[in-house]
Amino acid sequence: MTDKIALTPATHTTPPARFSHGVRKGSILQVAGQVGFLPAEEGRPPTPAGPTLREQTLQTLANVKAVLEEGGAGWDDAMMIRVYLTDTGHFAEMNEIYDQYFEEQGLTAPPAARTTVYVGLPAGLLVEIDVLAVLG
Repeated sequence: MTDKIALTPATHTTPPARFSHGVRKGSILQVAGQVGFLPAEEGRPPTPAGPTLREQTLQTLANVKAVLEEGGAGWDDAMMIRVYLTDTGHFAEMNEIYDQYFEEQGLTAPPAARTTVYVGLPAGLLVEIDVLAVLG
């Protein structure tokens, strides 16, 4: 039996409840929903990267990437990306940011993806992203 390993990169705060930013078991890595908080600084509460969808999405992707890397994975290991937006009006802009980001990352084969609208994010947050990756 393979051990389950909880992942919390140094850039992330300790989760506010009993969950992990990511979990790896064998070749499977699940990145929990990440939002656009700036890297953690002691004494500073979690702070959004900015008020815009672009700022928050790029920081969210950086936060997801940090968890992937902590688990020994990268974007090419991503099998499924789920994006949660708080506003249906953000779909087109999100697709533009997403396409540009992954082009810059040199992603060899796009993963499956879905985007949905979710209104339960804390005030001021516009996007959340989680990823399922398979290594090897």
